[in-house]
Amino acid sequence: MPKLLLYNITGEKLAKIRAIACRLGLDALAVPREDFHKPLGSLLDGIECAPAEGEDFDDEMLVMETLSSPLLEALRAEGVQVSLKAVVTEQNRLWSPAALCRELRREHEALRAALPKKHVHQHKKRK
Repeated sequence: MPKLLLYNITGEKLAKIRAIACRLGLDALAVPREDFHKPLGSLLDGIECAPAEGEDFDDEMLVMETLSSPLLEALRAEGVQVSLKAVVTEQNRLWSPAALCRELRREHEALRAALPKKHVHQHKKRK
C-alpha cells in the first residue's frame, strides 16, 4: 500500500486526509516530531538509516511515496489545503524532512516571484 508522510498536520485536517487516503488505498502516516531526523526513505521503507542532518520545522508538509493525482483531486474537492507537497524520488529519498521543506519553500518563492503581479482595480460605486 503506497504511503503518505504527513508532517505537522493535526486535528480535523489530519482526520480528513486519513479518510481520503483510506478511500484511495493509501496509508497516511502522521510523522511524530521525534522522527523528523529520519530520512524520507527510511520512514517509507521501515529501514533504520543514519539520521539525516536537519532542524525542526513547523510547516505542514505532505510527502507522497508515489504521485497520486486522485489524492490531489480529492484534497482539492474537499477543501483540504497543504501548501507543501512532494513526491519521494531517488534524489530526495535520503534527504531529511527539513531539507525537503526548505527546497519546497525555495521553489514556492521562485514561482511566486516569476508570476505576473495581479492588478487590483477599484470600482467606483454607482449612484
